[in-house]
Amino acid sequence: MIYFSQGSPQDDLSPADMKRAVAEALDRMGRREKVLILPPDFTRFHSRAGELTEMVWERLGKGVADVMPALGTHVPMTEKQISRMFGKVPSSLFREHRWRQDVVTLGTVPSAFMEEVSEGKLHYTWPAQVNRLLAEGGHDLILSIGQVVPHEVIGMANYTKNVFVGTGGEEAIHKSHFLGAVYGMERIMGRADTPVRRVLDYGAEHFASHLPLVYILTVIGPRADGTLALRGLYIGDDRECYLRAADLARKVNFNFLEKPLKKCVVYLDPEEFHSTWLGNKAVYRTRMAMADGGELIILAPDVKEFGEDKTIDGLIRKYGYRGTDHTLALVEREKDLAANLSAAAHLIHGSSEGRFSITYCPGRLTREETEGAGFLYADVMGMMGKYDPEKLRDGYNLVDGEEIFYISNPALGLWSSQR
Repeated sequence: MIYFSQGSPQDDLSPADMKRAVAEALDRMGRREKVLILPPDFTRFHSRAGELTEMVWERLGKGVADVMPALGTHVPMTEKQISRMFGKVPSSLFREHRWRQDVVTLGTVPSAFMEEVSEGKLHYTWPAQVNRLLAEGGHDLILSIGQVVPHEVIGMANYTKNVFVGTGGEEAIHKSHFLGAVYGMERIMGRADTPVRRVLDYGAEHFASHLPLVYILTVIGPRADGTLALRGLYIGDDRECYLRAADLARKVNFNFLEKPLKKCVVYLDPEEFHSTWLGNKAVYRTRMAMADGGELIILAPDVKEFGEDKTIDGLIRKYGYRGTDHTLALVEREKDLAANLSAAAHLIHGSSEGRFSITYCPGRLTREETEGAGFLYADVMGMMGKYDPEKLRDGYNLVDGEEIFYISNPALGLWSSQR
């Protein structure tokens, strides 16, 4: 059922519009006395999910029992991040998702289905896992809030991904990410119907239909002045809600370029990006736009680690971003990587497959660490002196007579020279 639906590439929904939508949807759902909210974490600050969470809390008051950021494998939010993103929502309502401990399995997607969607490449089953609080918390409404935007693993972020990955467990996250990597990122990005999406939706239909799940989905796009607008807001409990948001996100966030990029410079906001696990959106979201032999430069003033999780950080340092064939061979013979398939998937996604160079400019990693992970290295201050984020505009720029393409936040879109 759709409770609210509004959006177009020209829409610019105001906070008042958001409050109206929340009120209208909640009124149509009827009285709810114990509500769990699943927003994204600070890495999706621009999703407007923080404001929407605050609006739901203001509307329902004590009816909101728990707020659990859908961390997936990410590090827990700090008190400062919670305050900045969620405003007046009391910190006492927040619960931490621990992806290696706090999960239950609702059911198992059969291997025959996995074989079908992976075109015969994978033969394992997939567990539909969620945080124990969803399954056993006794809530009469679970609000999953987040942004639909092109995504490297699933095609379009959010909807059932926020539940089965955002609050999912170790095995589910590893296996779903690996499915996306093996199938091929270029065949997935920006598409609403993908193998990973089919697996997660199978889990929702067969094993989670008893959960009182309702989705609040946003679509964010740039204004002419570079600021961000809420282009769409969709509230509902079924796939149609997601499909409407995904259709708009493709129109708003999928940037088609007339020619491949010879040089692309991407900036990673220090408040948002602290690891290559997150920062490699600079690679994922531009890979289909880069020319063979091109150069990708990543300005990363606060990147200090590779993985958000200590185990995965160690695996990235050990094996590096060295392409699909190399990584798949490692999975076959290295038990530690085979036991952490999401890390293997990430290593594939973060590689250029040898087509173009990637120069990382991390503020808090050494040359040795950076090059050891398979990247070229450059000093971030020197490169930011040449490619000044304060002066560059999104799109094509001339720097010392050379044409470059600049992206101020890779999390907000997908760039491709391939239609």
